[in-house]
Amino acid sequence: MSEIPPQELLDKTHAFPGKFLFKVIGRNEEDFAIRVIAVVREELGHDFDPPIELRHTSGGRHVSVNLEPWVESSEQALAIFGRLREVSGVIMVL
Repeated sequence: MSEIPPQELLDKTHAFPGKFLFKVIGRNEEDFAIRVIAVVREELGHDFDPPIELRHTSGGRHVSVNLEPWVESSEQALAIFGRLREVSGVIMVL
């Protein structure tokens, strides 16, 4: 079975343009969520925050930042994924 390229997979499983959910898990540092949100805003060229939900682990060591911005294309979604992986403190991007 061959692997589907990421852009093709996104195009098959999501309708663009539309809302797209990004889940970013990282260390619960003071400004982690702010850095994650800033990356998404920059990549989208927005001066406002997308819908956001924060969830902290029971021990408080980690936080999940869930963002659901309006994304124009699979290329834009992949660009956001790439930038999110570079944020200091990121453990996982889903």
